Amino acid sequence: MGKTYRIKDIAEMSGVSTGTVDRILHNRGKVSEEAKKKVEKVLKEIDYHPNLIARSLALKKNYHFITLTPFFVQGEYWDKLCEGINKAEQELFSYNVEVEQMYFNQYDKSSFDELIPHIEKSDCQGVIIATLFHDSVLQLTQKLDLLEIPYILIDAFIENTNCVAYYGTNSYDSGYIAGRLLFEQIEPDDNIAIFRFIRKGEKQVTQVMKREEGFRNYLSEKNYSGRIYSVQLHADEPVENAAILKEFTHTHEDVNTGIIFNSRAHLLGKYFKETGEAFKLIGYDVIDANIRYLESGHITHLIAQRPEVQGFNCVRALFRHLVLKEKVEQINYMPIDILIKENIRYYNNYI
Repeated sequence: MGKTYRIKDIAEMSGVSTGTVDRILHNRGKVSEEAKKKVEKVLKEIDYHPNLIARSLALKKNYHFITLTPFFVQGEYWDKLCEGINKAEQELFSYNVEVEQMYFNQYDKSSFDELIPHIEKSDCQGVIIATLFHDSVLQLTQKLDLLEIPYILIDAFIENTNCVAYYGTNSYDSGYIAGRLLFEQIEPDDNIAIFRFIRKGEKQVTQVMKREEGFRNYLSEKNYSGRIYSVQLHADEPVENAAILKEFTHTHEDVNTGIIFNSRAHLLGKYFKETGEAFKLIGYDVIDANIRYLESGHITHLIAQRPEVQGFNCVRALFRHLVLKEKVEQINYMPIDILIKENIRYYNNYI
């Protein structure tokens, strides 16, 4: 066990008063920059960590965080991310941290907008926001700025916000890598397909737009001369989607390679497996449904972004910012993992 340091000890080592040390440790009152630097130097040297459980219980301070993520069913991408959120909440239970999870329809922008007034009226100390709808997120963050409520962004980084931190991949680079993976499977003049699911409100979510931008830029740099077809599908309408895919594949027999920039690659893999059509498909996210079609060869690559880790770290970041008073790195990019059927069994995404 390391030595226990009292405020008096830190004051003597820093050459300042005990009152100055107390103000710095508890982030209250004014101190000179010189005194602050002296105390922080000593704190770093002794690796000082306050007894936060005792402090939070003594102050009877409760921390109420709110998360905004899409609705999900078990096994989907957002289910994985919320597993990380739940684990972080469990670990921080002793510090009086409570996380309230709010959900919106990822295919309907208005469902996100309807939550904004509820968050404004809530008594919360921090918010975690899945940034699917760019304009709506900006509207919410501007209101949180006025209320002086800190917030964390996940899924895709949005500029011109005052977020404490962002956890997720670099969406542009992820799409750029996807472009390389696809380009290596085709000839420069082959035609390809981009599959999309139609949404109400903003036509594409922030992350998908950035991924597609990176994807198209890679192909452009390689002087790709084929045609890119856009195939519009509908959320949760499998019969209609099957008809759309059938019509597209029958009228574009030359197209046998494509990509979808979200976690619904398994819906396409299922169709191609059932029809027996040879199609090379790249998708996103390591969820069980996608893994099945990666292993069967109906998805050639999955690009993953460790959602459990994102969910866990975003709650921890708010805790560090609000309770520990630590400086949190603003941009925290997750690794861009590339999975194929030969290495998927070894993939470890545990927190």
